[in-house]
Amino acid sequence: MTHVFQTLSPGLVMSAVESLDIWPTSEPFALNSYENRVMMFRDEHGSQWIIKFYRPERWQDATIQEEHDFLVELSQAEVPVATVWRDRRGQSLHHYEGYRFALFRHCPGQAPELDNDAHLFALGELMGRLHAVADKGTFTHRPRLELLEGVRDAQQRVFDSQRLDRHQRRGYESVITRMLEALLPYQWGEEAMIRCHGDCHLGNILGRDEHFSLVDFDDCLMAPAIQDIWMLLSANEPVEWRRQISEIVEGYEETRPFPHQQIELIEPLRAYRLIRHSAWLVSRWQDPAFQLAFPWVADKGYWDQHIRQLEQQLLVLKKPQWLA
Repeated sequence: MTHVFQTLSPGLVMSAVESLDIWPTSEPFALNSYENRVMMFRDEHGSQWIIKFYRPERWQDATIQEEHDFLVELSQAEVPVATVWRDRRGQSLHHYEGYRFALFRHCPGQAPELDNDAHLFALGELMGRLHAVADKGTFTHRPRLELLEGVRDAQQRVFDSQRLDRHQRRGYESVITRMLEALLPYQWGEEAMIRCHGDCHLGNILGRDEHFSLVDFDDCLMAPAIQDIWMLLSANEPVEWRRQISEIVEGYEETRPFPHQQIELIEPLRAYRLIRHSAWLVSRWQDPAFQLAFPWVADKGYWDQHIRQLEQQLLVLKKPQWLA
């Protein structure tokens, strides 16, 4: 089967950039990205750029534009994000040979250290500033994080993939059924929804010292604010977990009140991400990049391990480790 990025050659990438009157000095360097194709290049003036080619048929133009408009809004409010480039007409989403793409200013730096109190405080402050701007508007075209609906959709995609044998299918169906029951109490109202980055893992936060920027808003959506915070809490021991959350809260409250009432959503959101991740992998399996990067998905042992992982997460949902 022909995959969606088959014709995206280095020459086509160069021509797409040049169509905007920006002149690369060498072929683009591919970065680790699977949902889209993301590359870095240097122009004739020595400036570094990131170019992102969006996966065809995933988002509508209006959905992508809403991401870009959010980035512009954040930049204007001096929230440190990877700035999207706009041409003389103010357009940020560009088209070339059937592909949609955008350019971003390169954000140099490294990921924060989650055992560093100063970094945790800075991350809390960054999230507070992000949400202070996010709270002033809403997304119309972007997705909404809905726990039960998202889990059911993921379950169906896994079943449709035919990756599970009969025994695994029974085990997976059983654990998902119990997961849905366990998640039922963790529903939130419209008042809890806010524009969120949506994917705040360490790979999407770059900087130096205590100065960090957010990159890759491709998954931005409407969600509870804690969605942008829980992945920054890496500790397994309760004492260490409380230390991390304390620093983040202190930084966050430099700008706005911390959503303490949403802490109970951390483990439900972790469960949601675990389930959605495996569904995402099988949904993209026809893309050779996924087969190269995640070969274990084709192994029976991966699904046995995934089912065990979900069983363990069910136990954590009943008694979160941070309550110990």
